[in-house]
Amino acid sequence: MRLDPHDPSFINDPYAAYAWMHSTAPIVFWEDFGFWCLAGYDDVSRAFRDKRFGRERPGGYLASVGERPHLADFDRLEAGSMLELEPPVHTRLRSLVNRAFVSRQVERLRPRIEEFANQLIDGFAANRQADLLTAFATPLPSVIIAEMLGVGDEMASQLVAWSNAMVSMYMHAPTRAVELAANDAARQFAAFIRSEVETRRKAPGEDLLSVLIAAREQGDRLSDDELVSSAVLLLNAGHEATVHQIGNSVRTILGQNGDPRRFFATHEHAAATVEECLRIDAPLHMFTRFASEWVELAPGVVIEPGERIGLLLGAANNDPAAFAHPRRFDPARTDQKNVSFGAGIHFCVGAPLARLEMQIGLKVLFDRLPGLRLVYEPAYRDSYHFHGLETLKAEW
Repeated sequence: MRLDPHDPSFINDPYAAYAWMHSTAPIVFWEDFGFWCLAGYDDVSRAFRDKRFGRERPGGYLASVGERPHLADFDRLEAGSMLELEPPVHTRLRSLVNRAFVSRQVERLRPRIEEFANQLIDGFAANRQADLLTAFATPLPSVIIAEMLGVGDEMASQLVAWSNAMVSMYMHAPTRAVELAANDAARQFAAFIRSEVETRRKAPGEDLLSVLIAAREQGDRLSDDELVSSAVLLLNAGHEATVHQIGNSVRTILGQNGDPRRFFATHEHAAATVEECLRIDAPLHMFTRFASEWVELAPGVVIEPGERIGLLLGAANNDPAAFAHPRRFDPARTDQKNVSFGAGIHFCVGAPLARLEMQIGLKVLFDRLPGLRLVYEPAYRDSYHFHGLETLKAEW
């Protein structure tokens, strides 16, 4: 299959291509990426849980990417990230951060998330218009995760800038300029975290970074590089996808016409609405995995050890074999089972936080600004496999 991931028509409506895959080739070799991709819900869900597929690259991250002096700082961070590792190392790292993101712990943040969402709206409500992507969707999750780590909410905008530069490396065919910017961001980000670690060692607090440092000091075998990589990953993952999903969700809900508050009348309505937003227009459309052994994906489609496959989350979430009328927005649907946060051992550790931020943030936004309307139909960014808007200009 030839399908340019930078084609504006695909960027703004990938679902037409996904519909073709579902009807014609649910397992397809995407030539532009150079690997086989799975589009069906059942196939993607199974692959996430299949131990023959993992995030860890053959020979380890550094061996697999080879000598890249211009990306040395970026690669050093990635090599220690639990996102790139498999058990037993992944299990050890994840157990150290999991405790801060379980639902009962995250629920304690509800008052702060609601308070901050209202503060943000207080800052622009009188203007009668705003780019909600920069004024609301970005600061809400980025400040909350910065506060959780204890790095200070005044650093949130800088953390976002570093994160944006780094995740650009995950896009299709990054340019040399993108690589250099990502490496520079990784170097500065790591230096900042190391400085914060030294400060916290002298004066520990109640924040997550202090928890990670304490685990290191108590012999949980968290190396300094792993500590830095884990902190950077949590700050990046703690806001990046949520920013896109808040923006996508506002666009989706306003597209339903009528009073948007009807979707958030109760906690149950809010939770169902957020799940449907996650399904119908997910913030991440591709995760990749590496095969650890020979795998037959389909008759005649055999993956060798070390080969990569692509799991198309946006396609899986809109598979007509799994969802009735998949392009219909229906928070009350009984077949809700989206894979937007992944599945298996790499299921997104921040999913409870992201869900809570969206449930509260969107409710506050529409309660405060029920007359919200788009100034114009927003376009999506050229950033596949992330799927998010360039801007979200609205008025009320």
